[in-house]
Amino acid sequence: MAAPKKGRGSTGAQGRPGRALALILIAMVALTGGMFLSKQTTPRLGIDLAGGTSITLKAKPQPGKQDAVNETNMNTAVGIIERRVNGLGVSEAEVQRQGREHIIVNIPKGTDEKQARQQVGTTAQLFFRPVLTIAAGSPQAPQPSPSASSGTPKAADKDKGSDEEATSTATPTSTPTTQGRAVTDALKDDATPTPKSSDSKQPDAAKAPTPNPSESAAASKLEKQFTALDCTKKESRAEVGVGTKDTDTVVACGKSPAGQWQKYILGPAEVNGTDVDDAKGVLDPQRSMWIVQMDFTDKGAKKFADITGKLAAQQSPQNQFAIVLDGEVVSDPSVSQALTGGSAEISGSFNQQTAEDLGNILSYGALPLSFQEDSVTTVTAALGGEQLKAGLIAGAIGLALVVIYLVAYYRGLAFIAIVSLLVSAILTYTIMALLGKGIGFALNLPAVCGAIVAIGITADSFIVYFERIRDEIREGRTLRPAVERAWPRARRTILVSDFVSFLAAAVLFIVTVGKVQGFAFTLGLTTLLDVVVVFLFTKPVMTLMARTKFFSSGHPWSGLDPKRLGVQPPLRRTRRISAPVDPKEA
Repeated sequence: MAAPKKGRGSTGAQGRPGRALALILIAMVALTGGMFLSKQTTPRLGIDLAGGTSITLKAKPQPGKQDAVNETNMNTAVGIIERRVNGLGVSEAEVQRQGREHIIVNIPKGTDEKQARQQVGTTAQLFFRPVLTIAAGSPQAPQPSPSASSGTPKAADKDKGSDEEATSTATPTSTPTTQGRAVTDALKDDATPTPKSSDSKQPDAAKAPTPNPSESAAASKLEKQFTALDCTKKESRAEVGVGTKDTDTVVACGKSPAGQWQKYILGPAEVNGTDVDDAKGVLDPQRSMWIVQMDFTDKGAKKFADITGKLAAQQSPQNQFAIVLDGEVVSDPSVSQALTGGSAEISGSFNQQTAEDLGNILSYGALPLSFQEDSVTTVTAALGGEQLKAGLIAGAIGLALVVIYLVAYYRGLAFIAIVSLLVSAILTYTIMALLGKGIGFALNLPAVCGAIVAIGITADSFIVYFERIRDEIREGRTLRPAVERAWPRARRTILVSDFVSFLAAAVLFIVTVGKVQGFAFTLGLTTLLDVVVVFLFTKPVMTLMARTKFFSSGHPWSGLDPKRLGVQPPLRRTRRISAPVDPKEA
């Protein structure tokens, strides 16, 4: 039985280099095609390159509640802040968690920095307000006001109301159909002045209520605002609730269960978010439906019982209360009875996600967290363009130096290295462009630095492999066996080196906050791509090139010339003839 020859690796990838090349070619075509199909042909630029404002917030727990900084509370806070940023009417804003206790808010250029800082840095405002009227979210044509003598109300504005209902936890729920009331009726009911006491000597006609001019003017202003409000526009929604107090009658926007925008007139806040002790979305196994359970504080339970008792005696939609977060109605359940006992549930057309989201929003009213600004960075578009230009110039200089070194030292082998760098660049560019569309990855200046560092890491892998091949040739082997014998040792070295780089990038990504994560992410991505390129492109191409006459013959410009590598011709053993030994002398 013949012993296996040493120094030979597996013949799968070595004997079929075309398969590996076809695989990486398919990957490149797929990524490039996906980039053009998604119409995202360039990577998204971060705030420091495109211009804008970057705000870093740090969570602070209230005294005695150190465990409040947890994943659930932080995710809820991210959702609230994201709603606020979207309310500013900006596009491509980013709100994301960084580490355990930080939130990064990146707002592109064209946004008022002062307004943005006020929006994201203040505590969320959560109120329970009674619904006075509901109408479709688009503007309505103004209608003539009724005469004071007739007192005839306007035609009712019909619209679909809430299909959610608030009940006590012991009472089954139903899904009522609600209908909007007239705007004038709602304002008239809410703003009716209280009759003043009169002197007994005055005639009965003098006892009639005296209109309050200021209240009438306020009601007229609110009616005009409600009529003109267009909740389908982000800019209009951003202006709703600005400068209002919890004791004011306000207009607000919200979405119906069908996903259509609606507008509301809401009475003064009866319950605050701080009156909610806990809220969560749960699955009711008996009814096989998702509901939201609320528990109130002692003070909040009394206020909630009072307001639900009043609402239960009203007709739709004035038997509904709106849960208003930062001026937007997130839910408007109806009430059929006074809810006492300090707990209630909201049921309706919930799924798991919507029930849990509403539970988180309600819990945020009592969220034991506050945020302080760690840093605020403002970059103009011009400065961002200059930084991007400087980064690209630095990358071009670094790439040129690497190419010059490869050509001067490795000559023909430099061609393989340069083409491998080009393949790595194509993969990196297309993946970054797709990640911008897919997960919102933005290329910032530290990320550009990471890409520049990756040029050296990738070139180092080629150098390790080339030097192993040269070592094999110095030992007297021809090129084809040298390529295959050098690969196992070079492969181990490349994998160990890339693993260390990737581990460093992963640790840096986890423990850092802000823009440094861009550097770590890019470094980790390019390190993984280095392994892909070396295994699926550089090694197969080197195998094919070893079969060409230019490289296999050791051409002086191939980079594998035996003379330049100091190869000595192998020593040949010679037989020495000696005279026979005389037996006598022995």
